[in-house]
Amino acid sequence: MFILPTQWLKVERVHYKTGAGIKVLQISDIHIEHIRIPASRLTRLIKTERPSYIVITGDFTELAPYLHKMQRYIKELASAGVPILAVYGNHDHHLPPDALKQLTKILEGAGVRLLHNEVLDQGHYQFIGIDDWTSKKSDPEHAFAKANSSKPSIVLTHDPNVVLHIKDSFAYLMAGHFHGMQFHLPFLFKYLKKGALPAAGIYKGMHRMENGMIYISKGISQTGTNARFLIRSEVTIHQL
Repeated sequence: MFILPTQWLKVERVHYKTGAGIKVLQISDIHIEHIRIPASRLTRLIKTERPSYIVITGDFTELAPYLHKMQRYIKELASAGVPILAVYGNHDHHLPPDALKQLTKILEGAGVRLLHNEVLDQGHYQFIGIDDWTSKKSDPEHAFAKANSSKPSIVLTHDPNVVLHIKDSFAYLMAGHFHGMQFHLPFLFKYLKKGALPAAGIYKGMHRMENGMIYISKGISQTGTNARFLIRSEVTIHQL
């Protein structure tokens, strides 16, 4: 009951019209030191689904000795030939500065486009990457500064609590961070202080917020105790 949900991957499917006309595979919370889903499982999915993009919404690792494992994992994902976009999460920012630079080098060397509070214009739509809110690296105002308000904005971030501090409208936001609670126990987030959203019962799935629709992934891996209870590991196919 505790271990099997970490190996039993669930592919969630979401359809939401943004006007972008793209298919996005979201992977969140890799936590390479704990992951039980092999990269080969994901590359098979990528080859079957043929998404327009892969997006990774933070938390690669917080442990420098696992960077080599992260390098092997990301190289296998990149071998599928699909553009990969990513933002950092709070655990990534726990790395020592030199190790974080090494992680950046590994990801960029594999062709991953890291977004740090910035816009990536893709023609008739745009991605906006916002760095991690928990780590106080977020700057939504700077991230949206060069956005074109006439284009659909697809926001990538790690901690969805940042949505409460975004003043601009967006079409869609993808995040992770909460692992769907990981141990799905009633009222857990009443006692674990994870911010205003989970305290209000918003910690997984789709939710319409004041300035746009958000989706919170349950994550592919675990943090802390390497187990899950009543919550399966997840990747998500977004038809946007």
